[in-house]
Amino acid sequence: MKGIRILLVDDHSVILSGLRKFMLVNRDLESVGEATNGMEAVQMADLHKPDVILMDLLMPGMDGVAATREILSKNPEVKIIAFTSFAELNMVPGALQAGAVGYLEKNITASELKHAIHQAYAGEQIFSAGPVQVLA
Repeated sequence: MKGIRILLVDDHSVILSGLRKFMLVNRDLESVGEATNGMEAVQMADLHKPDVILMDLLMPGMDGVAATREILSKNPEVKIIAFTSFAELNMVPGALQAGAVGYLEKNITASELKHAIHQAYAGEQIFSAGPVQVLA
């Protein structure tokens, strides 16, 4: 079975390390690359054509909102999930306007993350179980 092709985008090495381990234990998911800023994410998306991107929002240089907009302008079939910390929740509406299929807070469980990736891949919208007042 071909795995869902995932691009991981985050500027924190600890987060990427955790996501890397998550990918290793989920055989139905395939990591096609990692990026630490928006510009790298755009380049990696063009190169590897992932199915789903976990996109951090607050990064140096090009942020996740701008990267989402840029990636989807060239690759509209990619499903991008804004992967955010509590401090970045104010950026979620911009990410959704840019075309992200939803957002996940970084404090979710591994099983919630796996389920959300499958939902995004299937074309469904994804929203963290936490407060959704950021969308108001």
